[in-house]
Amino acid sequence: MWLAACSLQLLASCSTQRQISKVANKDLLLDSSIQQAHVGISLFDPSANKYLYNHNGKKYFVPASNTKLFSCYAALKYLGDSLPGIRYWENDTAMYLYGTGDPSFLHSDFRKQPVIEFLQKTKKHLYITDVNWKEEALGAGWSWNDYNDSYMAERSVLPVYGNMIHWVQEIAEGVSNENQEDQTPSIYSIPEINWKVRFNAGITRKAFFVQRNQADNVFMISEGKEKKKEQDVPFVTHGLQSAIELLPDTIGKQIEYREVFRKQPAQLNTVYSQPLDSLLQPMMYRSDNFFAEQSLLMVSQVKLGEMNDGKIIDTLLKTDLRQLPQKPRWVDGSGLSRYNLFTPNDFVVLLQKMQQEIGMKRLQGILPTGGKGTLSNLYKQDSNYIFAKTGTLSGVVALSGYLYTKKNKLLIFSVLINNHTGSASTIRKRIESFLNGIRDRY
Repeated sequence: MWLAACSLQLLASCSTQRQISKVANKDLLLDSSIQQAHVGISLFDPSANKYLYNHNGKKYFVPASNTKLFSCYAALKYLGDSLPGIRYWENDTAMYLYGTGDPSFLHSDFRKQPVIEFLQKTKKHLYITDVNWKEEALGAGWSWNDYNDSYMAERSVLPVYGNMIHWVQEIAEGVSNENQEDQTPSIYSIPEINWKVRFNAGITRKAFFVQRNQADNVFMISEGKEKKKEQDVPFVTHGLQSAIELLPDTIGKQIEYREVFRKQPAQLNTVYSQPLDSLLQPMMYRSDNFFAEQSLLMVSQVKLGEMNDGKIIDTLLKTDLRQLPQKPRWVDGSGLSRYNLFTPNDFVVLLQKMQQEIGMKRLQGILPTGGKGTLSNLYKQDSNYIFAKTGTLSGVVALSGYLYTKKNKLLIFSVLINNHTGSASTIRKRIESFLNGIRDRY
């Protein structure tokens, strides 16, 4: 009887795998845009605690922004309900500050700024150190020539304004199209800066554009023909220097840098800034690299007392994530680096861990679903049946997350595609077809 039951279970399992394999071949693997690529697929049933399908599930892939799932887990595990905005201690005359890596500080996404209010109120001298910063501004394996792009803001111990300058060109309302070319546009930055700004004299591009020098905060501006055009350009943080230069106008006082403080009490005070999920949701919805990088560094500060992504990654892999089936090569918080290598099975195990430890209700508020965020053009025929993280680099498309079938069965999946030469949008549509086929059948 026992052997017969086992045989029936084995037959049922084999039948399921064959059915899913047919769906995968028809909707994904045999598509002309994908046939020459490397593809990994894992589909897992958490209620039965078994894989329904694995295609290269144990092989390593560059996951792009699927890496943010690991940073998100670390933040949910260690950052508590609210972000630590600044740490400090004080005496009768001075206040001594330590950055926490909080990316919400003066970020345009967050209107309420508790740390700014706190610093504005004190009448004491302000001093700050970066003794707890043990990192580089740019992550390992990042593409150096993307430095001017908004998705590659520098990391820092005390981010301000998202470590970004927001540039605006606009022509006054009421100027006719005929007179527009004779109108000198207004060009300004948020925040206002005292750094060097140069103009391409006599050169007008079709589009307004700002180019920063690679190594310093010198900005070259080319006027465009648009009535209004905006561009975000990362600035060079120079450790704490740029933050110290930008803060006085906002807080109404100077902050002086100290390499180290001679004294420090055993316990520091903390000013908290934003609810954690108010950072994680935009991080996942728009795949915000800066928020992901700073989140991992904040976890490092909380758990290790310093900001070092290599050390915190190693610590997490040896503790909370020691059960990953294949040890990943994990080097940054955002997935910008092609040095990252994970398997589809790694993502399944992480997602199951998140489901068990955090719960689906909270995860559904953080991860994008069909028609929203980075899934805004996908999975729109019904609502709230998929909750997943996208990933895209040149030649890379990834999607990992949770899928509710039409029978309301929860499945966990990871699809990682590398080395394709086709259209990313076409491949995303093929993945959508595959997952909708699974949803219809199960």
